[in-house]
Amino acid sequence: MLGVCQKNLRGSRSNILSPGRKRDFSPVPWSQYFESMEDVEVENETGKDTFRVYKSGSEGPVLLLLHGGGHSALSWAVFTAAIISRVQCRIVALDLRGHGETKVKNSEDLSAETMAKDVGNVVEAMYGDLPPPIMLIGHSMGGAIAVHTASSNLVPSLLGLCMIDVVEGTAMDALNSMQNFLRGRPKTFKSLENAVEWSVKSGQIRNLESARVSMVGQVKQCEGITSPEGSKSIVEGIIEEEEEDEEGSESVNKRKKEDDMETKKDHPYTWRIELAKTEKYWDGWFRGLSNLFLSCPIPKLLLLAGVDRLDKDLTIGQMQGKP
Repeated sequence: MLGVCQKNLRGSRSNILSPGRKRDFSPVPWSQYFESMEDVEVENETGKDTFRVYKSGSEGPVLLLLHGGGHSALSWAVFTAAIISRVQCRIVALDLRGHGETKVKNSEDLSAETMAKDVGNVVEAMYGDLPPPIMLIGHSMGGAIAVHTASSNLVPSLLGLCMIDVVEGTAMDALNSMQNFLRGRPKTFKSLENAVEWSVKSGQIRNLESARVSMVGQVKQCEGITSPEGSKSIVEGIIEEEEEDEEGSESVNKRKKEDDMETKKDHPYTWRIELAKTEKYWDGWFRGLSNLFLSCPIPKLLLLAGVDRLDKDLTIGQMQGKP
């Protein structure tokens, strides 16, 4: 629902192993799948925000790709390599605010309205007043943001809309259990390889090839962990500072900070975004999404695992031939 399970958009030979062969969970660079990377600056009232985009292709319409919650533009890496070899187009995969390598002044504002405006602003910053034909493609949360962007007419050259693996009815039903799911995830990882391995074995990402390139967009090094020497100096600094406090809470606070730092040293990677803290925006992403999608006056496509996943509004729309 939030993008916590990434679909296998392309059959991957890296998922097929001969008996006894050990799977490789080491990360691979984005440059194996995208041709270039750019940080797009967007002016706003409080200064500048910087949005990370990954690009491929030089001709044809632009496929603007929006990832699911907790993921990043790198979740589209395998898709990009597959589609660019088959279709003459340009790929622009965007790290939405609060995700990946995008840096904004207010990363906690993940409302549908704000993120939809971000998409429009990035398009304007990249292409000016004469953008090329653009098709919005979004997965899960990104699909919802694509619909909000299209319905608000924030991309003037929009030629089509594709929403993947998101239905209002199913998404709204899943919200109640999402916090339990998030609490069940590990909070830290020993290494990037460990994060990739967990993502595959837990089923969060079902394509090993995609996991190896995209997990680096989901996790980051814990703050303050740069090297064993750096970690040691931080711990010593905390101890020295705590020793100046009044006795009583001194030893308790010192032990707690030492324990926290030891945990970070043993597990130096954590999630880039705390999805649990975005709960207040979930309803706004998905409520009314089906009718909003159906009312967009452009060619549109809904990709789901099966028609049984359609909610009432989409079922009626399908019967009326609206999609």
